[in-house]
This record gives sequence, structure tokens and C-alpha cells, in this order.
Amino acid sequence: MAVLWGILAQLAHIALLLAAAPLLTGVVRWLKSRMMGRRGPHPLQPMRDLLKLLRKRPVLAENASAISRAAPYLAAGAALAAAALVPSFARGMAFAPLADLILVAGLLALGRVAMALAGMDVGTPFGGLGAAREMSFAALAEPALIVAALTLAILAGTTNLDAIGAAFRDGGLGLRVSLGLALVALLAVAVAENARIPVDNPATHLELTMVHEAMILEASGRHLALWEFAAMLRLLLWLMLLSAIFLPFGQAAAGAAPHYWPLGLLAFAAKLGGLALALAAFESAIAKMRVFRVPEFLGAALLLGLLGAVLLFVSTRLT
Repeated sequence: MAVLWGILAQLAHIALLLAAAPLLTGVVRWLKSRMMGRRGPHPLQPMRDLLKLLRKRPVLAENASAISRAAPYLAAGAALAAAALVPSFARGMAFAPLADLILVAGLLALGRVAMALAGMDVGTPFGGLGAAREMSFAALAEPALIVAALTLAILAGTTNLDAIGAAFRDGGLGLRVSLGLALVALLAVAVAENARIPVDNPATHLELTMVHEAMILEASGRHLALWEFAAMLRLLLWLMLLSAIFLPFGQAAAGAAPHYWPLGLLAFAAKLGGLALALAAFESAIAKMRVFRVPEFLGAALLLGLLGAVLLFVSTRLT
């Protein structure tokens, strides 16, 4: 029976992702608008935009290859697969044995490569510029993520997300400086991965500063909907990842019957709402940095993560 509940929980988790990803983006936009004194769009507006774009046929450039046709589906599929591995309202779902932090990082890298290839495929200057910036930032963001995963693996003995969350939930890890450094590194990587302020501004198309938007300027119709949905899934994924690792409370136990799930859903919604509010407040209070300062920002995140891993390794070797 526990296997059946795990399969049903996994299916419910995937359905929750499809509905919550555009809603989360709409809530963050609405909160930012309210903090700036504006009325703002309705929280359901991103979902309406996606449905409208999905009904439209994409327009491709004459010299576009199969990369431009396949890349949106690959990026959206990789983002959905990565998000499906991160636990939300319940533990012990069907994909829990595969919920490895390194695998999630690999799926995110796959989506990033697909976007960079799509940006360079047509040969426009903006697409190549955005792809070059994206990959240069990834050269620092990905090692920072891996180093933070190394810190968590040393403490929990595994990179499985369910096991890491269980170690935090049981209080066996305690309060450590290394965990604080890993958290700061993950927050910086999350900001860069989602093209949020101060690394990028998702609400602008200024050619001198844009990164993510530069690679999808040629997209339209269904392809644009898939790119936008992949970005929404990545934002939801990172907030779920942070809550699953550092706030692993309120989740239904592994193998729990469905009548325990509503409490897990309420806890999941509360954690997402708090993180969305914190993100909106952070972006409203800080300005975007110059694009040439982004490597310094990500380099600092990498150094903090590396320092946390080194301190933890030395302390465990000494004890």
C-alpha cells in the first residue's frame, strides 16, 4: 500500500507543479507591484498568458535549424523532470530514490545548454550575447552549487534530498557555520539561475543588460510559452529546493495515506508564500548590478561555499 501511496503522491506532486509554477510567478509579480505602490497584474495573469501563447503557432526564422524547434521542449522537459524530483508536500514519493541533488543540477544544466544553443542557432547578435553571458555565469554558478551539495553530503552522508531533509528535521545537523555558508551560496546561485535581480531583471528588454530574455527574443507562440513555463518551473524548483533542505517541516511522512496530505499542502503553501514574499521584498529593495559585476557576485558565492566545505571537512577530520 505504501508503494501505491507513493505513486499517487508523485502524480499529485507533478499536477501541483503544473498549477503552482505560473501562480507563483504571478504572486511574486503582484507582491512586487504592491510594494512599489502599484496595483499590479492579477496573480493568474501568467497562466492566462501561457494558455494564450499555447494556442498560437510559432514563427521561425528562415535559417533556423531543428535546434530552435527542439530546444523549448527539451528545456521545459528538463525543468519539469528536475522539479518532479524535489519533494513538496510529502516524503517518500515514487521518484524519491532518484531525488539526488547532483541529478537536479545536471537537469538544470541541460536546460541551460538547450537555451544557449537556441539563442545562437539563428545567429542574431542578441542571442549570441545572451548565450555567452549565460554560459560564463554558469561557469561560476554550477561549481558553487556542487560545492554546496558537497557540504550537505558530508553532513548528511548522502546527496538524496529526502535524506538531507530528514537529517535537518531530526536536528542531527545542528547549527553550523558551514550550513550558513552553504545557504548563502545556494541563495546566490538561485538568484542567478532564475535571472532575478540583482543578476538580471526579468521585466526588462534592455539590450545592454539582459541575459535570459536575449536568448528567447526570436521565440513566439508555443515555443515562447514553453520557454516561459520552463523559467516559472525553475523559480518554483529553487524555492522548493531551499524549503526541502532548510525547512523540511510539515511534510507528510513517507507512505502516509492521502488524508494526511492536506496538512502537508498547507505547510508547503505557507513556506512558498513566505519565500515568495521574501523574494519580492528583496527585489524591491535592491537595484540591479552591472553585468560586469555578476562574475564577482557568483565568485563570492563559490568562495563561500568552498570555505564552508573546507571548514566542515577539517572539523570532521579533527574530530
